Amino acid sequence: MGIESVREHLKKYNAENRIIELDKSSATVELAAKALGCIPARIAKTLAFEINGGVILVIAAGDTKIDNSKFKKFFAAKAKMISPDNAQAFIGHQVGGICPFGINEGIKVYLDESLKRFDTVYPACGSPNSAIELKLEELEKFSEYDSWIDVCKLYA
Repeated sequence: MGIESVREHLKKYNAENRIIELDKSSATVELAAKALGCIPARIAKTLAFEINGGVILVIAAGDTKIDNSKFKKFFAAKAKMISPDNAQAFIGHQVGGICPFGINEGIKVYLDESLKRFDTVYPACGSPNSAIELKLEELEKFSEYDSWIDVCKLYA
């Protein structure tokens, strides 16, 4: 799957040509920010968790981390990140390119409140060297998200 499934997914919104393919890796928040010339907080990182036998995605600002107590309160489950070995099979994207676009069926997508500080953010696009700049309304629409949640905190 990867970037091609993302491209196909974004065609529904006439946004497939907005994917930015980089000469450098964007596989981490720091690398993506450097390659895109923005602050790390504007990288919309996609965190994948195993919950009750399924997978969920939480999209959060690049300068945050999961607040375990908030996560457990909201999902009634402990935050257990998916193993890198299982990412491709369960989500449809490899680690470094995980995003909420072109993913396997049945995965719920949640957007964390930490993103609301920005007019635009940069999620990945299915490969470790791609991204797309989106307004929050576009992120909502393109990710086909379930709801906004508050499960993150800023790095100390």
